[in-house]
Amino acid sequence: MVPAKKNNKTKNLKIKRNIHQLDVKNKNNLKAIALKYDAKNSKAPKITGFGKGQIAEKILKVAEDNKVPFYEDSSLVELLSKLAINSEIPPALYNLVAEILSFVYRLDRLAKKQKLKIKKEKE
Repeated sequence: MVPAKKNNKTKNLKIKRNIHQLDVKNKNNLKAIALKYDAKNSKAPKITGFGKGQIAEKILKVAEDNKVPFYEDSSLVELLSKLAINSEIPPALYNLVAEILSFVYRLDRLAKKQKLKIKKEKE
């Protein structure tokens, strides 16, 4: 569940990414979905994990430890939790999942800008 490191524009096109969906209203009702998208080897993101309660907490802890961003959408969690692990997202959900990927790409760009800014300040 570790996102691939990206060192150049070519690798940006080969993103492997995990996104974790969460519903944090009540820890006992906490649910988490782990998604992975490898644009080179699959046409759609895959469900790589699902958990409720303590398992969801563990999924989120692994994500946090690996600096994988969270995206909160309880309705989408409910939809995706009905899918089998290792199954691709069905075409009917592409638009919803595209919003998540867009969110992650924006975070990646912001993180890169911050790193560049920090490097320039050190020089």
